[in-house]
Amino acid sequence: MASRSLFAVSPAWRRLATQARDVPRVAPTITARNSSSTSAIAYKAIRRRQAPLPVEQPPAWSAQAAVSNILYETPTPSTAPPKRHVLNCLVQNEPGVLSRVSGILAARGFNIDSLVVCSTEVEDLSRMTIVLTGQDGVVEQARRQLEDLVPVWAVLDYTASPLVQRELVLAKINILGPEYFEELLAHHREISADPDNGNGQEISDSSLVEAAKDFHPSKLVASEALRHKHEHLKSITYFTHQFGGKVLDISTNSCIVEV
Repeated sequence: MASRSLFAVSPAWRRLATQARDVPRVAPTITARNSSSTSAIAYKAIRRRQAPLPVEQPPAWSAQAAVSNILYETPTPSTAPPKRHVLNCLVQNEPGVLSRVSGILAARGFNIDSLVVCSTEVEDLSRMTIVLTGQDGVVEQARRQLEDLVPVWAVLDYTASPLVQRELVLAKINILGPEYFEELLAHHREISADPDNGNGQEISDSSLVEAAKDFHPSKLVASEALRHKHEHLKSITYFTHQFGGKVLDISTNSCIVEV
């Protein structure tokens, strides 16, 4: 009796042992670093995830009713006449950008009225001004497609903005007179004439006669030829000023006019 009471366990210790066995063991967790360059993108995609939109069951229509509904909801073609649009593209200054931009506009059937490309004060940035004619919706689609190109930073529509627009023409005009031009034409006729044709000799003889005339500048003295050049230049300058242009450069045989 005494030995049995010696090895007996009290109820309080029995309860503590039972509670210790019931406590779950938590294994230590080791966090591994799994960071990459796309972690921020994945985080933003999860953070900005929107709730799914409600889905409606499509009505059970017949083919005739569906076609009638489609025809009724189809918008009518725009009757607005095409108008002139001015697009300003800020592009990366690298080769091939002009061909890609013009290729997109050509694929959409646009006829480019004017295209000017120039560099800006910012390094590696160029400005491209495009003038074309089309409807507003079609031009807006083309603008967005141009803006999606990799080397294009932005495409601005300056159609409704106040602008200063100028069209320039550079022309190189000969001031030697028509005699040199006639001699050049005669020389080309001699080269292009068929030697087997009998008319070639007649053309050659007539060109030699024209070249041998006394009023040709090569037959004149230097002072008289210089007076003829100044008379031609004076006439060219007069007509250029009549159209609001100016003479940019004068050389020995020609001049460059900007109108």
